[in-house]
Amino acid sequence: MSTVTSLLLIPHAAAQPADALADPSAPPVQVATPGNDNADPAAVAACSQFAEVLDSTALYYGDFADSLDGFAAENYSDPAVESSNVMGRTALRQGAGVAMAAASGPGVPPAVADPMRQWSVDATKLLIKMGLRGGRDTLNATADELNNDAVATQQACADAGTHA
Repeated sequence: MSTVTSLLLIPHAAAQPADALADPSAPPVQVATPGNDNADPAAVAACSQFAEVLDSTALYYGDFADSLDGFAAENYSDPAVESSNVMGRTALRQGAGVAMAAASGPGVPPAVADPMRQWSVDATKLLIKMGLRGGRDTLNATADELNNDAVATQQACADAGTHA
């Protein structure tokens, strides 16, 4: 899997396979999300918003990366690439705005806000490169930066007693 297609594949929740021996009529088991009862409410809110941003941007950017990977050379004139490029850029633009707003919320600790802000800046950089029809190398380099920002933010959220 190329770096382009692996952008933000760091989900905040993962699906578990169905248990073949489980009783299908049994009610689902409630599982608490990881966190700390003493976590800073501002960090919890910001990290929750950031988790949603990661999910949506990963989906739409992943579609773009998958469509681009179908060609030996970048073919931005292909309708599937063109459409997914627009959707991916839109998701990144909206995600960058939400991440920046979450990071700028009242009381969000700098240790949490700073990597969110950097993610927002790098998401903006990636969407500009997509709009300029950048090549794989430049997209991969920026996707790597964005992945590193996501990991740093997730670690900061974990350190603050919550998750992203």
